[in-house]
Amino acid sequence: MLVTIQEILDEGEKRLCAIPAFNVYNLETAIGVANAARETGTPVIFQIYSRLFDGPNARYLAPSILQLARDLPSPAVFHLDHGAGSAQMMRALGCGATGIMIDSSTFPLDENISKTKAAVELCNAVGIGVEGELGHVGNTAEAMAEFTRVDEAARYVKETGVCALAIMVGTAHGRYKQAPQIDIRRIAEIREASRIPLVLHGGSGIPDDQIRSSIKAGIRKVNFGTDICYSFLDAVFEVDRKIIGIDVFMKAPVEAVARYAIEKIKLLGAAANG
Repeated sequence: MLVTIQEILDEGEKRLCAIPAFNVYNLETAIGVANAARETGTPVIFQIYSRLFDGPNARYLAPSILQLARDLPSPAVFHLDHGAGSAQMMRALGCGATGIMIDSSTFPLDENISKTKAAVELCNAVGIGVEGELGHVGNTAEAMAEFTRVDEAARYVKETGVCALAIMVGTAHGRYKQAPQIDIRRIAEIREASRIPLVLHGGSGIPDDQIRSSIKAGIRKVNFGTDICYSFLDAVFEVDRKIIGIDVFMKAPVEAVARYAIEKIKLLGAAANG
């Protein structure tokens, strides 16, 4: 069933779990995630990265995600990930997104607040909540940015009205060369100060024990992107090239994505079945 980001995060709060958010890039990765959600009875977030809204890709993929979400018996959200600005946000809303992330984390605090607040006001007018980011979560090739400050997080949430906050506490996007060390205490302090669901980006490759500790400290949404891509591509390269029918060829990659998603769903404590 298709719901808003606010509704699905409320589910995470009630169950004291984190909602899995998977970045999907084509029909097959979206079907794999949907199959995992159906098998486990799990609330799930389908995310499309901002750059896909700079061309036609997202517009073509969105109807499939919406149909998959509506067909699921559990709550599902269609979410814009790392929205680069108002253009991408408006395109996502036009495509039926039920959750929006605006990422102005590279701007100074006051400008980040201003840009995020404007996005919140616009999205709230159509009943859609906004995830913001404070403390820039970069990629594994970059030097790690300063961790999110507790006092700034409290101010940011109060002045912007976001329904979820992505924070920088030691993670990054991409594959880690060595396992990250998440600041669990910082998560707990930000949660205490902000009183809203917190989001952990860069979920691919984080040790399981740190994921579990993060959830106990207040994380309610965990993003997985890089390893979804690897699970899909690794399976594609293993399929027998004698298989010509593309629908048959893609069965194994879809199953690989579903297996990966199920593993993470169970890790986050979100599975209703098994």
